[in-house]
Amino acid sequence: MLKTIIPYIAAFVAAVMLTACPSAAKTPGHSVNEPDELSSDAYPDSVIVGAARFDAYMPLLEGKRVALFSNHTGIVDGRHTLDHMIERNIDVRCIFSPEHGFRGTADAGQHVKSSVDAPTGRPIASLYDGKRRGPDPKIIDSLDVIVVDIQDVGLRYYTYYASMIELMNAAARAGKQFIVLDRPNPNGMTVDGPILDMRYRSGVGRLPIPVVHGMTLGELAMMANGEGWLDDSAKVDLTVILCENYTHQTRYRLPIAPSPNLRTMTAVYLYPSLCYFEATPVSLGRGTDSPFMIYGHPDMKGRSYTFTPRSMPGAKNPPLLGQLCHGVDLSEIDDEQAIARGIDLSYLIDAYSDLGLGDKFFTSFFELLIGRGDIRQMIIDGKSADEIKASWADDVERFRQSRRPYLLYTE
Repeated sequence: MLKTIIPYIAAFVAAVMLTACPSAAKTPGHSVNEPDELSSDAYPDSVIVGAARFDAYMPLLEGKRVALFSNHTGIVDGRHTLDHMIERNIDVRCIFSPEHGFRGTADAGQHVKSSVDAPTGRPIASLYDGKRRGPDPKIIDSLDVIVVDIQDVGLRYYTYYASMIELMNAAARAGKQFIVLDRPNPNGMTVDGPILDMRYRSGVGRLPIPVVHGMTLGELAMMANGEGWLDDSAKVDLTVILCENYTHQTRYRLPIAPSPNLRTMTAVYLYPSLCYFEATPVSLGRGTDSPFMIYGHPDMKGRSYTFTPRSMPGAKNPPLLGQLCHGVDLSEIDDEQAIARGIDLSYLIDAYSDLGLGDKFFTSFFELLIGRGDIRQMIIDGKSADEIKASWADDVERFRQSRRPYLLYTE
């Protein structure tokens, strides 16, 4: 058994699930498998993910040809959901894998080839191989149901949900069932950022949602289905297996790093504020021990903190490789402070002002990340982070209202 577990989790350090609150609600018009019972006296580690509720979904898979969309985060009780399915004689025909691969070790943006899962012999069809958008229709035709079990972090530019949407499109076209084994959103307490201007639709922005949408994958799937966001406004036969003892105020601590450079909860909470450095010459710590918790550049002035990016697993050729960078260390920020700030562009503005590069500070990737075409100019014009945040306040309120029918957990 240990030999089966190791490949899924060897590169990641387990943390402890933290905090849980009761309550889940069913939204009319959708298939949602609710927990049998919710305790009003939830204990700190009482969140139960959808994949752990075997009695709720394993009967739905019996006698079906199944594909599982997952990666190294699909763990229940120390074993992968795939192993639990096989142990119960579920006919798993295929594994779909996202960015970073099934084992979660590939670099950001690195194309991952399809392969075979050595422990189980199941074929892995990569959804991030750079060859096609979405799964091979021949594979979809060979299935009855697609199951999703993957840990998302609740950001529009985090690509796992985009791969889920591609699978939903494929399932809708082929008339296949779609089941989401829901997991908590560690940023589920926050909604922030502009709604995506669909002129900037890309692999890091697929749906008209804010940067920080605050929804679980199950809720997001429900909204995509209900709002007609799938191709040709199609509908998929969707079932969501809910988490137990989770609300949107739960401070859920990820038990496994969801990708190579989001290694701590502090990084997860700072991710909404620091990812925009990907569209600038500034390093956000890839190739260090503190990715997404620091930022800097060789030419930044008057900074006592320094770091030098180096090649390492998950960051084999990071920006500013081998160059001494001067910058800022945010790794000691209080998590609640980071949560309360939501998207904080003051870090980006700080580096922009320091380097004095003007418009050359940004690449076109910035608009894809922020999702709107005017934010760059607002920074160039000297607007403060608070002034810029105010510009999308209406988007946040409008989205809070439009998502409400699809929420499965108490806000």
